[in-house]
Amino acid sequence: MLVQKREGRGVAGDLLITVIVSTTAGSSANCHDLTIGATSTFGEMKEALSMLTGLEPREQRLVFKGKEREDGDHLHMVGVRDRDKVLLLQDPAIREKKLLLLQQAMAGLEALIATPLFRSS
Repeated sequence: MLVQKREGRGVAGDLLITVIVSTTAGSSANCHDLTIGATSTFGEMKEALSMLTGLEPREQRLVFKGKEREDGDHLHMVGVRDRDKVLLLQDPAIREKKLLLLQQAMAGLEALIATPLFRSS
């Protein structure tokens, strides 16, 4: 007789798994343990990760087994199991856009600082 060990259960009896999410930001790397329902989607995982990382879901790219996964892909359907690793990358196009906006804001701030507050008459 085969007996399956059951882990904790979430909403509506969904089996909970813990996924190890590795993030890379510049030269540093972080790991997050994320407990989520086994039948959740990668989109739902992105929502949960946004609270941990501060990255909006549209800025995130999740890679599992060497492939970027779509938001609608279910974890259990692509083979994600308890204690598996998922790589979180920031979308490079959005990162460049944010950097450009930051540079423009800094240039505007520098121009504002360079303007004399009081002009002598």
